[in-house]
Amino acid sequence: MSVDRAEEFERAEAATATAVTAAAVRYYPVAPGVRLNVRRGPGTQYSIVRVLPEGAMVPIYCQTPGTTVAGPYGTTNIWDNIDDGEYISDAYVNTGSDGYVRPRCS
Repeated sequence: MSVDRAEEFERAEAATATAVTAAAVRYYPVAPGVRLNVRRGPGTQYSIVRVLPEGAMVPIYCQTPGTTVAGPYGTTNIWDNIDDGEYISDAYVNTGSDGYVRPRCS
């Protein structure tokens, strides 16, 4: 295979992997009537970086244990990573499960 063909193949493979990852992301609703604090880490001791508006839908890239929080969807120590370095308590997200629905954060 020529160098140009090999580079073209690598670019196509990378683009396919990105498309598959993006397609696998699902959005979940935050509890109705809630303006939810987004924190720098998986716990209430982390600083608030922004506040989600009522009616927000969030992607969950991965989940990790942290501070236990009681919310509309129960009491849990699961925290959802919704963006780079941004976490919300799973107690406020309707995932349809009391457990993990996404891979553990590394």
